[in-house]
Amino acid sequence: MKAPPVVKKTTAVFHQSGPLPVGKGKITGIIALTLGGLAVLAVLAFHFPEYLTTPDLRKKYDVGLLRQVLLVGMVIAGGMAIANLVQRRNRWLNGTALALIALAAAMGGHRVPVADFPDNTPYIGLDWFILDLLGSSMIFILIEKLVPLHRDQPVFRPGWQTDFTHFIVNHLLVGLALLIVNFAIHSLFGWLVWAPLQKWVGGLPFFAALFLVLLVADLVQYWTHRAYHEIPFLWRFHAVHHSAEYMDWMAGSRLHLFELLTTRVSILGVLYVLGFSQAVTDVYIVIVGFQAVFNHANVRVPAVFAKAPLKWLIVTPDFHHWHHSSEREAIDRNYAAHFAFIDYIFGTAVKSERRFPGKYGVLGDYMPNGFVRQQLFPFTWKG
Repeated sequence: MKAPPVVKKTTAVFHQSGPLPVGKGKITGIIALTLGGLAVLAVLAFHFPEYLTTPDLRKKYDVGLLRQVLLVGMVIAGGMAIANLVQRRNRWLNGTALALIALAAAMGGHRVPVADFPDNTPYIGLDWFILDLLGSSMIFILIEKLVPLHRDQPVFRPGWQTDFTHFIVNHLLVGLALLIVNFAIHSLFGWLVWAPLQKWVGGLPFFAALFLVLLVADLVQYWTHRAYHEIPFLWRFHAVHHSAEYMDWMAGSRLHLFELLTTRVSILGVLYVLGFSQAVTDVYIVIVGFQAVFNHANVRVPAVFAKAPLKWLIVTPDFHHWHHSSEREAIDRNYAAHFAFIDYIFGTAVKSERRFPGKYGVLGDYMPNGFVRQQLFPFTWKG
């Protein structure tokens, strides 16, 4: 069954890659369309918070502030769409954006009342997807445009659709992932809990505990990550992550679900055994979330980070981009996520005079495109 012409014209933007033309209403139209779509999803989350929001997040929300953010987003999107329509620029794109804003308003907009609801229902992380997409895109696209590594790389570079699909699925399945991870942690690590050790760790000064949690997590991540490279069966799953041929803020989202779950279980399981406080764990999650996106980004950091002593201390895009290179000197190198000295200690740091590699992806380019085919790849590959 063929899609109607109106649908084809509206969704064509999701099938395109490359730089966007300036002055044609396409850039602002895409922003308006994105904000319009997110507004509809946000209104749905207000209507059904028990099924579409993450319990840990909704306990911390300032609902009044979120309503204002939703209203401002709708006004901005509507203004952009109307301005483009008045000038007859990309009418299908901007017309659809305006229709989404109208739909969000008709559904109640920012005024949707939120009544009491049960807190133990199954859910998908629609709120997490909305907030992270807004925050990450606004912050990291801006950084990539201000200090780009590859200046000619467009926002919608080849393969962005696959990475965006990974981004969506990873966020919407956060509830199921947390359920599986928590069950696995308590089943596999619960017997290792030792109260005196947890009491000592919990009594550490905040910054000492924060450094320790980053170091411990990175050591666990290093060996887990290295195992995914050096054990052929595990590489089948990790190759999905390495198949991205362009590095930007969304490339890190390309992950096989099996790897996502097992890595979280291994790291969070050890942190659970050690008994870090909730405050320290929360800050760690913020840091690892930022660094995971930033180190994949199309960003050129100041040259001082490529010189001693900082090059041995902190993992930056300079360091992590080499890990994603398909050049021979970069294969199975630079595993650390936070502290570069871990790779130097264990002899797995890249040795190159260049700051950045010239090519990314898996050696041989054997990974198929598309989210579903990449999730099936480990079970179908005959290599």
